[in-house]
Parts: sequence; structure tokens; C-alpha cells
Amino acid sequence: MNVIDIALNMALGAVALAMLLCGWRLLKGPAATDRILAVDTLYMNAVALIVLLGLRWDTPLLFEAALLVAMLGFASTVGLARFLTRGDVVE
Repeated sequence: MNVIDIALNMALGAVALAMLLCGWRLLKGPAATDRILAVDTLYMNAVALIVLLGLRWDTPLLFEAALLVAMLGFASTVGLARFLTRGDVVE
């Protein structure tokens, strides 16, 4: 096992832990803004996880998937932010 494999394993563990904590904030968050920030961070962690798996498995297809997830995540965050600025959110 070389240094790159160890670094990838540690990075995968850190991203998985970050996703778990974001999921907890998504379920437990006291306000709608906390939940939206958790979803935003969760999709960014998903992009990081997909890129790390693309490095591990040495396939360019996962990098394209990460780009698609990033674009959809950005669009959903903008949509949720516009929804919140309308003021119709029930907490």
C-alpha cells in the first residue's frame, strides 16, 4: 500500500463522516435555513466523494457525474434560497 492509497482512504473516511454530520443537521436542524445549508454542504460532500472514488477507480466517467451533481446542487440551492426569500416558510 503506497502513500496515495492511504491518503485516499483517509479522505474517503473524512468525507463520509462529514456527510453523516450533514445528514444529522438536516434531520435535526432547528430552522429551515439550517436544513438548506445542510443540503448545500451535503451535495458538495457528495461531489467530493464522487471525485475521490473516480481517483480510486481511475475512471473519467465519475468526474462527469461529479460535474452534473455540482450543477444540479447549485440550481437547487438557488431555488431553495428564492423560496425562502418569499417568506412563505412555516417553521
